[in-house]
Order: sequence, then C-alpha cells, then structure tokens
Amino acid sequence: QVQLVESGGGLVQTGGSLRLSCAASGRTFSTYHMGWFRQAPGKEREFVSAISRSGITPAYADSVKGRFTISRDNAKNTIYLQMNSLKPEDTAVYYCAASLTLATALNQYSYWGQGTQVTVSS
Repeated sequence: QVQLVESGGGLVQTGGSLRLSCAASGRTFSTYHMGWFRQAPGKEREFVSAISRSGITPAYADSVKGRFTISRDNAKNTIYLQMNSLKPEDTAVYYCAASLTLATALNQYSYWGQGTQVTVSS
C-alpha cells in the first residue's frame, strides 16, 4: 500500500512557474509507476503526466507538453512536476497517483493523494 501527499501548489501569475511534489510512504515506492492528474471546477479529472518506475519513460498530455516536466527520486520516495509558462487554463487541483501499470487512464491508478490547488491568474 502507498500513501501519497502532494505539496507545492499555490497562486501564480500567467507565465509563472510552480514545482509540485508528491511524497510517498512505504518501501515499495520504486515498484510503482507514477502519474499526475488534474481536475478543474466542473470538469472531469484528466491525465497530465506519468513516469515509469525507473524514471526513464515520461509521458505528457498534449496540453502541457513542452511546459511541464515530471521527474522522480526513488531514494526520497518523491515525484515532482515542474510547471513552467503557466496559463489560466492550468488552474486545477493536481493529484498524484500510483499504478502498477504505466498508463494514462485514471482507472489504472490504485492510490491517490488528496490533491494540491494550483491557481493561475490572468
């Protein structure tokens, strides 16, 4: 079992940057592929980015490609999402999640954090 806690959200102006972190408990962190998802008000939760167990294979939604970078540090049981050139449409609650399958689909992820709010002002 994995427990996930996100941090690093906040209020930023358009064009600004934020770095989200997701700390995982448990000794099995390195066996999980990890993902970031987001949910804006009134919208469904959507895939943002994912990274393989080894950290070699990142994947991104088209909407964030070139602006966001996912990474992980298995020694620290932590993944990160560096978000640059933020836009108002990036405003959402951001969630990290763990899966035994490298996937973009929400239903492939078994463990979820509580989320962290990111607000981008215009």
